[in-house]
Amino acid sequence: MAAALKVRVWVPEVWDAVDLTPAPESTVAQLKADALARATGRTRDPSAYVMKYHGAALSDEGRTLAQLGVRDGAPFIVLPAHRQPVR
Repeated sequence: MAAALKVRVWVPEVWDAVDLTPAPESTVAQLKADALARATGRTRDPSAYVMKYHGAALSDEGRTLAQLGVRDGAPFIVLPAHRQPVR
């Protein structure tokens, strides 16, 4: 097993970023769920959010971080899948 990565995931919904240390074998879906749980302090439905890396949405969340070529210090962002209306 390869050494864990250090990544930062920004979760604008709660105006916070979390630092995580996933294994390279972790999937994008696992990273997203972990980031949401850590940032919000509760379980969220991950399917209601999209994960972005290098500005692009990651549509295949079954891919591993190693398959994406993620390196230490990589930034991710988790956004709601649907835009929220401004009031």
